[in-house]
Amino acid sequence: MAAAPAALVFDLDGTLIDSDAALVAPFVRLGVPLEAITFGHVLADECARLGVDVDAYLDLYDPGATQPFPGVVDLVAGLGRWAVCSNKHPRSGHAELARLGWLPEVALFADAFTGPKTLGPVLAALDLPPDAVVFVGDTEHDRAAAARAGVRFVLAGWNPRARAADGDLVARTPIEVLALVA
Repeated sequence: MAAAPAALVFDLDGTLIDSDAALVAPFVRLGVPLEAITFGHVLADECARLGVDVDAYLDLYDPGATQPFPGVVDLVAGLGRWAVCSNKHPRSGHAELARLGWLPEVALFADAFTGPKTLGPVLAALDLPPDAVVFVGDTEHDRAAAARAGVRFVLAGWNPRARAADGDLVARTPIEVLALVA
């Protein structure tokens, strides 16, 4: 196994916080059928696909409706250097981090990327090479972002929607992440 990472980078929605209901609610209130809504996308892209105005969505989004997955509070409390890399809109992402009292060294959201999230800007902000970082996420988008950056990936297996792929390290609980990357 590789050396212990100098920093852990986390996706936010579906990895650190259980936000499915909060993410869906504004779309439904704006008349989008539940079965048309998908996860893991840049908000602007999903709003465009569904014919919804981003500002109207954000006005209805309740950052207080999300909760950390069980065990995540203990994980975050035990972290050294850590960061967040998310497709989430910065308005709601920063509000959720502030509400939870979480202070990652770096927190980059959709406005930091020219499309889906990429780990390059996070690595630059942390001043670390790819082999010194592990990215923890819950989707194929997260796995692909890690692969593009040459960063080790751990699947957030505590999210019931997460699906393992061949070769994934899978953490069944948040605290297990630390054992997998030690």
